[in-house]
This record gives sequence, C-alpha cells and structure tokens, in this order.
Amino acid sequence: MSAILYWLVIKPISLLPYPILYGVSDFFFVIFYYLVGYRKKVVTTNLKGCFPEKTDQEIAAIRKKFYRHFCDLVLESLKNFSITEKQAHARMKQLNPEFFKEYAERGQGLILAGGHYANWELWAVATPAFFEHKLVAIYKRLSNAFFDRKMRQTRGKFGLKLVPTKEYGTYIKDHHQELEVSVFGFDQSPSNPKKCLWINFMGRETAALYGAEKYAKEFGLPVVYGLIRKEKRGFYSVKYIKVNDDPETTEMGEITQKLHDILESEIRRAPEFWLWSHKRWKHKRPTEENFTPEAPNE
Repeated sequence: MSAILYWLVIKPISLLPYPILYGVSDFFFVIFYYLVGYRKKVVTTNLKGCFPEKTDQEIAAIRKKFYRHFCDLVLESLKNFSITEKQAHARMKQLNPEFFKEYAERGQGLILAGGHYANWELWAVATPAFFEHKLVAIYKRLSNAFFDRKMRQTRGKFGLKLVPTKEYGTYIKDHHQELEVSVFGFDQSPSNPKKCLWINFMGRETAALYGAEKYAKEFGLPVVYGLIRKEKRGFYSVKYIKVNDDPETTEMGEITQKLHDILESEIRRAPEFWLWSHKRWKHKRPTEENFTPEAPNE
C-alpha cells in the first residue's frame, strides 16, 4: 500500500511544475482550513498562548497565513522527491556560505541548530554542496519502513548524511574529530518532561530539548544557528549565525536558551512561518524536577 501511494500519488505530484504545484496548494488550503480544520484548535491555542496581547481578529489573521504557508510547505516537501539540485539551489539562497570556512581551515567540526521555521526540508537537500564539512542530520526513524527509506533517500540525495536519533550518541563519539557539521532541530516537545531543560520561550515556561548543547559541551564543538527566511512564495534564504565558539565554558542551559531566543525573535517578526500545528506546550514542569542529560533530540 505504501508503494502504491508513493508511485500513484506522491511521485506524480512531485513532478508537477511549480505554478501547478501552488495551484494544488491553494486547493488544499481550502480543504485544510475551511472544511477539515486540520489541528485548528491546537494552532489557535498555541497562538493565543504566545500572543496574549493580540485580538481574536489578529490571531485569526496569523492563523490563516500559517495554513497558507503550511500547505505550501507540504507540497514543497513532496516536490523534494523529484527536485533537481539546480532547482534546490535557486530556491534556497545561501547568504553567507563562507561562514564555515575558518572552521574548515582549522579542521573543526560544529553543531548547527535550527527550528521548524520556513522550509527546513528544502534546506536539507539544497545545502550540502556549499559546505566543505560533511553535513550530518539527526533524525527520528519513521515507523513505516518504506517511507523511512524514501525520506532518507530524498533528504540525502545531494550529500546529507542521516543518523537515527538513538544511534547519534555512539556516532558522535567516533566522529567528533572529523570535519562534520551535526544538524539538530531543537524546537519539538520532549517526550519526557522530567528529562529536559525548562526555559523561557515565547513568554512561556517551556520544556526544551538540549541535545545540541549537550554534545557541543561534551565534545567542544562550536554552535551555530541556521536562520531560514521565506523571501517569497517558493523562495527562501539561509544565514548562519554564531551562537557560541566555546561551549565548554558556559552554564548548562545557556546555549539552549540562546537558540530559543533567536528563534523567538524570528517568530515574532513573522509568526506565520513557524510550525504552530505541533503541541509544543503539552507538558508542565514536574513538581520535583529530575534533570538527567541523555539522548539527543531530532
């Protein structure tokens, strides 16, 4: 069934020219927003919790813009199954690819962190050619073996290496001295509220994943933020920002908070491009906090 879905639906959609693809996106927007109301309660609750100062009309306007972008994101992610490297480079502009040159010259690896903002999937396929470092992304295996394989093939077809979350701890021990950049997404909700950091994010007490900071401190790897912006429909840019070059000297939680501060600034600038449909604040701080650094986040 998975193979049938892929070859009869997903692959044909991925082959559509961009103008037609966005016509399909507009159609799905009507379905998701007006008819189905996909996760509309979650989106609305998240927006109201983060922007208590905004009126219902302002919240509704952001929500509508989010669903338009979300439908674009879904269709653009399907397009990645057939996108060419030339197309990917044209649609994800690298604003400062020279940023990593000094680290490469020193033979130094890094941690690159980013949020689920704008189009991180396009970044994954568009970026490897611009790095002297090998790009290694930490990802969570899909339960469906067919789609897990297709996802890995798609994300990795232009040079990105993918390492499953549960295997990364062993991987980084063996490879931290190599010329690699490990890529972390840090803005998902931790599965266990007793094994996370509690920070301030969007004016709210928030459970935070801290794998990026944990491994940066353990292996002395500088931390960089990948700031992706949507320039116009179908076109994005990425800029790399130094977060900390000497993580071993920082207090635990300092880097994680700074990463969230950068992301929050981007969300407040253009909130419609963040992934509001996931349950970011489903956990409350335990009465007795049990802080136990362990596995990395996706």
